[in-house]
Amino acid sequence: MDMTSTPKLTFSRVLMYLFVITVAVIMFSPIVVVILGSIRTTGQFMSNPVGLPITGIQWENYTDIVMEGDFWRAASNSMRITLTTTFLVVLIACPLAAIFARVNFKGRSIFFNILSIGLLFPLVVAILPVFLQIRNLGLINSYWGVILPLVTFALPGSTVILIGFFRAIPDELEDASYIDGCTTFGFFRHVLFPLARPALAAIATLTVVTAWNEYFLSLVVLGDSSKWPLTLGIMQFQGQYGTEWAKVMAYVTLLIIPAVIFYLLAERYIVTGLTGGELKG
Repeated sequence: MDMTSTPKLTFSRVLMYLFVITVAVIMFSPIVVVILGSIRTTGQFMSNPVGLPITGIQWENYTDIVMEGDFWRAASNSMRITLTTTFLVVLIACPLAAIFARVNFKGRSIFFNILSIGLLFPLVVAILPVFLQIRNLGLINSYWGVILPLVTFALPGSTVILIGFFRAIPDELEDASYIDGCTTFGFFRHVLFPLARPALAAIATLTVVTAWNEYFLSLVVLGDSSKWPLTLGIMQFQGQYGTEWAKVMAYVTLLIIPAVIFYLLAERYIVTGLTGGELKG
């Protein structure tokens, strides 16, 4: 007897599929428009944004961009901001979460609530006090003027993710490590940190995508165009080519490709890290 059974196609399941397909179409339609616009001429794009190339694929839209030094300088700036931000977030959030999750101290709940408040305020809402603080620190036109606020606003969410992961580790494992002669730091280094690699990969991936696509803070802080990341390079490129929207679409496509590839490669780590899959069973 075949124990496998095919799920029945009920009315509720049909509605669920229709809803998922509709949401997917809405989310992917801008990407499709950008990609189709990048391989056609500006005239074809303006007349029909979602049409196919009529006179062949216009690869020169891409070659004209990648042959320019400004593009690679902006890509280098984006890479510098992204990697530094991600490194600092992981470096700070990991021990901070371990302390909140595994160490009992007076006022822990109060400090955790203060940290959690950071989840309620996105960077755009707090941009005025952030800008004033950056100016007081003399970080205008500095990469650190972008990196430090990105790290600050990424820490609450990253710490909360890691706290849930660290709390799922059995206390018996910690007691066994102490019996074997581990100190608190040794337990963190040899037990917590290795087990937390899925969660660390999750927060690193989320931070990379956020920092790579960051636009508004760079626009406010970085007045020197030589320090602009790729997101601001679009504005410079658009001003240079005027109404050459086909090249602008090609630039946007080149901008989103690294983030999409990195996210697809790390997607399984995000799922495992956010659910604590390796600790369940």
